[in-house]
Amino acid sequence: MGAEQPETIAAIVAAHRAGTVTPAQTIARTYQRIRDHNDPAIFISLRDEKDAIAEAEKLAAKDAANLPLYGVPVAVKDNIDALGFPTTAACPAFSFTPTRDSTAVERLRAAGAIIIGKTNLDQFATGLVGVRSPYGVPKNSIREDLIPGGSSSGSAVAVGAGLVPLSLGTDTAGSGRVPAMLNNIVGLKPSLGMISNAGLVPACRTLDCISVFALTVDDAALALSVMAGPDQADPFSRDRPLAPLTPLPANLRLGVPRNGQLIFFGDKKAEAAYADALKRWTSLGADLVEFDLEPFYETARLLYEGPWVAERYLVIKDLLASAPDTIHPVTREITAAGARLTAADTFSALYRLQGLRKIAERTFANIDALVLPTAPTAYTTAQVQANPIELNSRLGTYTNFVNLLDLCGLAVPASIRADGIPFGITLLAPAGRDGLLASIGRVFHADTKLTVGAKGVAQAPLAQLPENSGDEIPIAVVGAHLSGMALNGELKALDAKLVEATRTAPDYKLYALKTTPPKPGLLRVEAGKGASIELEIWSLSSSAFGKFVNAIPAPMAIGTIRLADGRNVKGFLVEPEVLGEARDITAYGGWRTFVAEKAG
Repeated sequence: MGAEQPETIAAIVAAHRAGTVTPAQTIARTYQRIRDHNDPAIFISLRDEKDAIAEAEKLAAKDAANLPLYGVPVAVKDNIDALGFPTTAACPAFSFTPTRDSTAVERLRAAGAIIIGKTNLDQFATGLVGVRSPYGVPKNSIREDLIPGGSSSGSAVAVGAGLVPLSLGTDTAGSGRVPAMLNNIVGLKPSLGMISNAGLVPACRTLDCISVFALTVDDAALALSVMAGPDQADPFSRDRPLAPLTPLPANLRLGVPRNGQLIFFGDKKAEAAYADALKRWTSLGADLVEFDLEPFYETARLLYEGPWVAERYLVIKDLLASAPDTIHPVTREITAAGARLTAADTFSALYRLQGLRKIAERTFANIDALVLPTAPTAYTTAQVQANPIELNSRLGTYTNFVNLLDLCGLAVPASIRADGIPFGITLLAPAGRDGLLASIGRVFHADTKLTVGAKGVAQAPLAQLPENSGDEIPIAVVGAHLSGMALNGELKALDAKLVEATRTAPDYKLYALKTTPPKPGLLRVEAGKGASIELEIWSLSSSAFGKFVNAIPAPMAIGTIRLADGRNVKGFLVEPEVLGEARDITAYGGWRTFVAEKAG
């Protein structure tokens, strides 16, 4: 049951598709590892093993090639709804039973993932330490005396300890990044709105995002691509597809704080580890550019000294009023302050934040990403329990400002210090640059040659990226533009090249429209409630792409199409209001099959 077993998502899915390991065997191994690890504080609720194995066995009837997370066991932070489990937010008095999956969990299941349990957290996701829960303190997977990090403590430990290769956390002020560093794993904090928050118990509704823990950057990016996409059920959702991974850019410019601005609270080993990480970036060819960190620190102070604490108060105000003793005393102390804030306080802080956002924009004008310590130091559980608020606050030094400034972040391991404490860096960039952070973070992590998580498992060589010349733009076609069909000549006239034939995620319906020549219309429906439709991806130069798109007649439109492997690509969609007279041909699985049967 050791390192010879597939550990990463990539290795597990490859083994499942090759038939060398079955999804049911992987799930059984997961439960055996949970028993062997024997830490009851990691999971708040665990699914019945037979039930999970039965679901894994049913996957055999599906097409593995169309399931990017085929048979992958996943743990979910217990402030995110998953059918079959209560949602507690680590407060038994708050617990309720959801009637549906959160959108994120629904999309993971549609991609072939198997949810095995709900993980422990700092109560109501308030804290970066992982010790504020009535369900106990999960043991750090690297060094048992260290805090696990919070608030996503159970999710990070479950991945670090090798129990699951993928878990969901949340991140308002660093909860998807600090525990990643402390458990020697990758923590991906996406751009706000990229993953739907429908079905998430909020901490600060305007700042929250669901985050991803995995052993490698490639695994984390794959999981993000599966979950990303707009959702009508979440008013804060945005259409922010994940850009494809690319080779390390030439002339990469990384921002580092001015001399004297970094804070390590006297931790010389952390300071040295950060300096070593910067040397590694230089050796990889990056240019390090100094920037002023002080406005970012000022933004961080706004999070807990400003009106955003009132958002946390709103979530639990009824419980605070009716049963305050059911709330963890530290959580209660922090949250109760939110009741005293005024509307004037809120507007004053919003005005200051807008000014700070403009300063941040100027900072990124000549920098691709910032590279900062994920946390300035690490603490033991005993230290935090003796000084709970101050030490927690220190851990957010480099994380608290990120969501207020609408940045995306990627925490990657950098080294294991001589004292056995993991150290990590976080890459930060403006919203929408998630693909860039993954592209550069994967190269840095591979270059460290660190083992992944706590199990001593070596990193596999970096997967080769698909070739894509810089000027080429891919477009997905599902109907008359397919090779050999009536309008394919329009693509060939623009020197388009066929890249691949593939399928959509099972989130679409296909309709035969009453047009001349006959064309289909592809309509996106609820995740997993449609079918996987055949399509082709063609690539065009940027100028040809512009000409092609400008010539598209109504009711067709160009939108974002999710592929079966989790990628997003631009392609043809139909405006739903024209479907009244159209025929639903989804059951054919594609336009080519429909046309062939009609001709026959």
